[in-house]
Amino acid sequence: MKHTAWLFAGQGSQYIGMMQDLVEQYESARQRLQKAEQILDFPLGKICFEGPAEVLQQTRYTQPALYVHEAILVDLLRKAPRPSAVAGHSLGEYSALYAAGVFSFEDGLRLVQLRGQLMYEAGTDRPGAMAAIIGLPPHIVEQICQEVAEQLQQVVVPANYNAPDQIVISGDQAAVEKAVDVFREQGAKRAVLLKVSGAFHSPLMEPAKQRLAAAIQETPMQDAQIPVYTNVSAQLVTDAGQLREALIQQLTSPVLWMQTLQMMANAGITHFVEIGPGRVLQGLVRRTLLGVQSNGIDKVEQLHRFLEAVTQEVQTKEE
Repeated sequence: MKHTAWLFAGQGSQYIGMMQDLVEQYESARQRLQKAEQILDFPLGKICFEGPAEVLQQTRYTQPALYVHEAILVDLLRKAPRPSAVAGHSLGEYSALYAAGVFSFEDGLRLVQLRGQLMYEAGTDRPGAMAAIIGLPPHIVEQICQEVAEQLQQVVVPANYNAPDQIVISGDQAAVEKAVDVFREQGAKRAVLLKVSGAFHSPLMEPAKQRLAAAIQETPMQDAQIPVYTNVSAQLVTDAGQLREALIQQLTSPVLWMQTLQMMANAGITHFVEIGPGRVLQGLVRRTLLGVQSNGIDKVEQLHRFLEAVTQEVQTKEE
């Protein structure tokens, strides 16, 4: 699929009922879920299908749920033409690496489970906060974070560069709350604390990073069969060693999503397909880029439409 990129969402895209129709429709999806539950040793399907929402929203459950949902869709898309590139937002980077053939489904899931558990524990041991800032340019957000951090001698940093006018900050509770007040004073359209269980993509995740790094180093990985744009650099990477290092650094580094989309567009990508639950990434594409197509594959009917469209495209080219 020349000029097409597959995008994989991270936390915030989950919802009760996610992947249920896929599991009911496809035997391969049922088998994937059963294998996942054996590895995870908890009823992932029940949590995804029935909730409650406050359980699914816990990062130790959210992350495996997203990875499994997205991996199931990748499996169902194996017969479709491969995209020119893949990328994933935070947790979604693991799904992107699975799609690119970097590691097996099982090895990726074990890393995701460990990542979710370590991030949950880090958030418990040193509670933090995150907030979404909408309507201020990146350099102003960076400047205010630095000033508040110096004033309080605490951590508050940009965590997700989601779009030119949407940045998520992360850090110590008091510092994030103080920064939110300053952003409102400076004219932000919105500055909202998020319901999360930790200060993700900030130095507060350093204990989790150290333990996750050991597991990443031990996991078998191959060079990517499809080029991957990584969160930490927004650069295209295929080398397995560089991808390992990117996963390790990702936990305490900002997600350069806006920059990733811009790099993809500069490389000639004109069609972005969000693989997984929700429509978060499609919205970020529209807020960041002009003149590109974006759509999503979440449920069975969307999958069918996509496969029919690419089949017709291939037949047309052959004729």
